[in-house]
Amino acid sequence: MKKLLKLTSLSLVATTAMFAAGYKIPETSTNAVALGAANIAHNHENADAAYYNPAKMIFMSNTNHIEADLMYVGLEEIDYKGTVRGTATSENSENEDFLIPSFNYVSPKLGEHDVRVGLSIVSPGGLSKRWKGAQAIQTAEEFTLQIVEVNPTLAFQISENVGFAVGVRGVYSSGIVKSSAAASRDMTGDNFNVGYNLAFAYKPTKALEFGLTYRSKVDLDESGSAKLKIGSATVYDGGTNVSIPLPAALSIAAAYTFPTKTTVEAVYEKTYWSAYKALDFNYASPISPILVPYFDDSIAKNWKDTNTFRLGITQTLDKLTLMAGLVIDETPVPDQTLGFELPDTDATSVSLGGRYQLNDRMNIGFSGLYSMHKDRTISAADNNENGIVGEFSDGNILIISAGIGYKF
Repeated sequence: MKKLLKLTSLSLVATTAMFAAGYKIPETSTNAVALGAANIAHNHENADAAYYNPAKMIFMSNTNHIEADLMYVGLEEIDYKGTVRGTATSENSENEDFLIPSFNYVSPKLGEHDVRVGLSIVSPGGLSKRWKGAQAIQTAEEFTLQIVEVNPTLAFQISENVGFAVGVRGVYSSGIVKSSAAASRDMTGDNFNVGYNLAFAYKPTKALEFGLTYRSKVDLDESGSAKLKIGSATVYDGGTNVSIPLPAALSIAAAYTFPTKTTVEAVYEKTYWSAYKALDFNYASPISPILVPYFDDSIAKNWKDTNTFRLGITQTLDKLTLMAGLVIDETPVPDQTLGFELPDTDATSVSLGGRYQLNDRMNIGFSGLYSMHKDRTISAADNNENGIVGEFSDGNILIISAGIGYKF
């Protein structure tokens, strides 16, 4: 019980199992959805370069670029069959539907200097997971989280074919956690935390492009309130805080454009999930020693760094640009610490999309991505700390995005 209680509180600060392994959202724009986020090396026509590789802004036409996108996300229910601490159960999470907006802006050159300003407002993560069954609701009756990142950037032209950029990550998060058990909780929390990002772009020839980006770890130090109960009796009603990492990520990309105006981009992404070693809560006032095993013991997480491989293909026609993508993603969650709040699995995603140039100033885009999550079996030999022995299945994800770009 003690570990179940604290694991649920993860959603106050975690980003998501909705879109990628772990709890982050790599696809935040229409082009990123179409290409599976393989738009780091070859990205100098759309304002979302401000987020995916702001160093590419130096290669954009000398004018204002803006882009607004709206993304629909549909989460298929997750099924679980097996036992929880020896009790046989068959449970399902709820289906979930969301609309997520984003905005990107790139400035013209600042005066006579080879400097550009970018601004992105995106949702780099978010979590919603609700379960129905008697075992799962002990940890995940409701997880609701909203994450918004405001990311201003500056890009500098080092030479004719080299760019460098630096930015500040301002991350706001707010969430709700509810669970129902003999020991239950009702928690809310929010906070604002800061990190940074760096980017590099190199274009040695007209056809060949390289990109490198690094997004720093952001320690999400959530503060809020908690109401803890044993049965119907309230045993704590006051402040609480906890910190977990939004992990650092490094992306290395290369793109080549063939004479047919076909661009192929490959991206390797390393996400440093190993920074998430344990989950530990602090309370504004001491809780009874009798309650410590239920609400205040540190829980080892011991997540692992992950590798993600992205492949994007872009075909430029007259006024139409077609795109497709493939993503192979690992889960950072080990078998030993897997729980209902984040029953993460390895995933493979495929995507398609396109943009149409309406006139010299305006274009529109539409894209879709389908993420297929593997079934995951936890055996008794895995010694799962939450008492899980069984199989998680389904939980696939559909993303549809539409956007409009404008230059002025």
